[in-house]
Amino acid sequence: MAASNHPPIGVLLREWRGARRMSQLDLALEAGLSPRHLGFVETGRAQPSREAVVRLAGALALPLRERNALLLAGGYAPSYGESELTAPELERYAQAIDLILTHQEPYPAFLINRHFDVVMANGAAARVNAYLMQGRQSRHGNLLHQVFDPDDFRQVIVNWEELAAKFLRHLQEELVVVPSDGAARALLDEIMRYPGVPEQWRRRELGSEPEAVLTMTFRSPAGPIRFFETITTFATPRDVTLAELRIDCCYPADDRTARICAALARGEEPQLEG
Repeated sequence: MAASNHPPIGVLLREWRGARRMSQLDLALEAGLSPRHLGFVETGRAQPSREAVVRLAGALALPLRERNALLLAGGYAPSYGESELTAPELERYAQAIDLILTHQEPYPAFLINRHFDVVMANGAAARVNAYLMQGRQSRHGNLLHQVFDPDDFRQVIVNWEELAAKFLRHLQEELVVVPSDGAARALLDEIMRYPGVPEQWRRRELGSEPEAVLTMTFRSPAGPIRFFETITTFATPRDVTLAELRIDCCYPADDRTARICAALARGEEPQLEG
């Protein structure tokens, strides 16, 4: 039975077509439907079958959460569950996450959701963060707030403009994928209110492509430390929670950084190097 708090499916389809810059004909052809039938669905004159809704969601390349919403709007039960990471059905996946975080030692690794909240982190992340901040705790559990807040990690980021622009671009890309994501849009507004953030950063510069690999450089008592990162996601997830998670693994970009991380793992104070 359709949920009353969801917009009509026709409204959602028109919004998603606009976001994807697809004409009614484009979407109908991609989903294997007749343009006439799709037109009737969008105006509320026809009720699509469950199979048709699934094909439309696939043609629009919707994330799992939004596919569920489209099914609900069409009067059908969602296809994808949304479980807690601690749920028995996700036990193997949680073990895989733990394995990656643990094996990343002595270098930092974080589990982050699509709104950049830090869900989990390994011991190396806690050690490096505490070392960089000289024992002060971060004010935020959200990675973007940590990067943009002048009273948080921003103060120890040497190449802050490069790094901040990169993270902001990631958030804007999330909004391109899901323009209706109110939480992501609210996060963008919050980030833009921090001092020293250029207003033009709010507009996504489509012609501006980031470097292939961005090195993150931080000030430390033992000299600059530098990391680059890799991002791991689950292939073809069938659960909304898994689909919205990613693992960020940081690797040392030079020998000094590797030595500092190793010293911290041994419980030693890194020595200042020339």
